[in-house]
Amino acid sequence: MKKYLWIGGTGFILGLLVAGLILIQPNDQTRIKAKAEPSSGSFSLNNHLFASPMPEATTSFDFARIAEKVGPAVVKIVCERLEKVRSFEEEWPFDEFWDRFFGLPRRQPREYKTTVQGTGFFISSDGYIVTNNHLVEQANKIYVYTSQGDELLAKHIGLDSRTDLALIKVDGKNFPYVEMGDSAQIRVGEWVLAIGNPWGLEHTVTAGIISAKGRQLGTSQPIYQDFIQTDAAINRGNSGGPLVNLKGEVIGITSNIFSPTGAYAGIGFAIPSNLAKKIVAQLKERGRVIRGYLGITPAAVNEEFKQVLKLKSKEGAVVTSVEPDSPADKAGLKQYDVIVEVNGQKVKDDMDLRFKVAEIAPGSKATLKIIRDGKEMTLNVEIGELPEEEPPQTPESGPEDLGLTVTTLTPRIARSYGLKTQEGVLVTQVNPYSEAARKGVQPGDVILEVNRTKVTTARDFQQILRRFKSGDPIILLIRREQEGLSRDFIVTLRMP
Repeated sequence: MKKYLWIGGTGFILGLLVAGLILIQPNDQTRIKAKAEPSSGSFSLNNHLFASPMPEATTSFDFARIAEKVGPAVVKIVCERLEKVRSFEEEWPFDEFWDRFFGLPRRQPREYKTTVQGTGFFISSDGYIVTNNHLVEQANKIYVYTSQGDELLAKHIGLDSRTDLALIKVDGKNFPYVEMGDSAQIRVGEWVLAIGNPWGLEHTVTAGIISAKGRQLGTSQPIYQDFIQTDAAINRGNSGGPLVNLKGEVIGITSNIFSPTGAYAGIGFAIPSNLAKKIVAQLKERGRVIRGYLGITPAAVNEEFKQVLKLKSKEGAVVTSVEPDSPADKAGLKQYDVIVEVNGQKVKDDMDLRFKVAEIAPGSKATLKIIRDGKEMTLNVEIGELPEEEPPQTPESGPEDLGLTVTTLTPRIARSYGLKTQEGVLVTQVNPYSEAARKGVQPGDVILEVNRTKVTTARDFQQILRRFKSGDPIILLIRREQEGLSRDFIVTLRMP
């Protein structure tokens, strides 16, 4: 019995000694764990797995500080537009029959003032503001409302429909402005803030992440697409606002959303700041953007092209058409050629080719590596200048003019109408019983001169007409193209 008591007592004492040692001096594993665990209030990363080394948390998540820094430079933009709308009565199917037999003139479309709202932001203290082209291009008046409560009238400096960017300006100085960051440095998963005026709710701040980079939307406009995708809430009225990183730098300009309802659905797009910086610099200097021009319609290399053209990869851009007398035509490019390099730089796809050609100065020589019938070739081409696209025209055609609706004839419009003529003013509508209709002017005619003065834009045409008084004679030099034949003729009119 004494033996068992002695063994039990000894074991109890040894257990106390071991427990005391553990409490006084932790083992190595405990020390390692203590070092790895963050202090209370820290963001723990211990339970996350990383495919690459654990990133260091070096950026602050203080959204309030960023909003306070950027917010004062963000403005609300309200644009007034003058639009023509046909009433229900004017769409009555027997309108023309009624007019013809009872001699009543057909009603002119009614003019309405409409307003659209969006966002912009100052990029300099002297009043330059970046926004979206689709917001301001057709505006008769542009009102800017600052966070300080000021209402200012803005003017166009430059528009670029091909990237959906615009530069406007207000008079004044010492405006708060933002810094444009480097969009090439952003990473998918990085936090961003969107600041704007959704649905007229001024200076709304939303947060999200960068969901993807280099997005192409598969739409015809804008022509140059390299969007940043984000899930930060973007709604109508956010257009033209800044997408900001956690340093408070603008890395994108919000442009559009994907949504079945027109409201936020978690997918928004922004124009990268690096692209915007190049465009804005030209708009500020010249009022327009000068780009290189090749004169082809490129397409991405899909699986079908790869098989039929016997290509080794899907890199490059397929030439689907070549414009006559274009730089590409003169250099010998042909349909079904695949452009794989421009000046030694590999071409990833058709959009990449557009950007590469656009950045080459007109008049410069460029070297193209192509694949034709399975063989590599090199062509030298002199890059031209991409023709300027004018914003849509909404010219007046009230009772004081000739009863014509016209628009500027651009190369794109000429192609859509099948016209060889690429300069002048295109007649798109002739009002029945007007002076022009009685003299035989037809939609599709191209006005080249008014009283022996050359006209190249709808604005020129309207400005010349405003000089005439009622009863003044007008001579129009008109070109009509039909069945591949072109005929110039003169029409004489009198101003109503």
